[in-house]
Amino acid sequence: MISVEHLYKRFGKATILGDVSLHIAEGEVVGLLGPNGAGKSTLMKILTGLWKASPATDGHQSRVEICGVDVLREPDKVHRHIGYLPELNPLYADMYVREYLLFIARLRGCQSSIVNSLIDRVGLTPEADKRIRELSKGYKQRVGLAAAMTGDPEVLILDEPTTGLDPNQLEDIRALIRDLGKHHTVILSTHILQEVKAICSRVIILAHGQIRLDKPLAEIDNLETTFKQATHE
Repeated sequence: MISVEHLYKRFGKATILGDVSLHIAEGEVVGLLGPNGAGKSTLMKILTGLWKASPATDGHQSRVEICGVDVLREPDKVHRHIGYLPELNPLYADMYVREYLLFIARLRGCQSSIVNSLIDRVGLTPEADKRIRELSKGYKQRVGLAAAMTGDPEVLILDEPTTGLDPNQLEDIRALIRDLGKHHTVILSTHILQEVKAICSRVIILAHGQIRLDKPLAEIDNLETTFKQATHE
């Protein structure tokens, strides 16, 4: 489903990702944990084809493959297989919710008939005819999730999807992501440990651009202690 081997990303002399390799099977819900600046968002942007990787070193060959598509060579082709919710949810605030999702559906070459089912699935029916700028942060995240789900992609990549939500909104979005994990492969980036425990079945910890731990959540006795040990220099 998702295969990454010997991935590097540098900006000038700074190495943001260094020799990252990981493999994610169909149906997994993976929490990508790490402190701020660990390289989580950078990894996600490369997976989505938005950013290019840097050349590998030591004779290695970099490879990023999602659903059989070579992301590094054909980044445009991967878009049909993924839905992406970036950390800064890019919404057109003056558009109505239904209007915006119809717009996204047209961009992705989907039938407009899917929009009503998406609205219902993410709990937006009472807000569907409001302008996006009138929505709470929690409902805006629902719009972003609905947009990411347009086209029924096999993989959902969610970057800090609950940042800035109040406790009620937080639990609603977590429940929604848990439901999405029943039908999609999900990669969830966060620095909130409770988020991973509430949603994910597997944990990958990044620190200083490298994978420090990759384990099923069920095999981790204490995530807080494990996180501290994995990210401690």
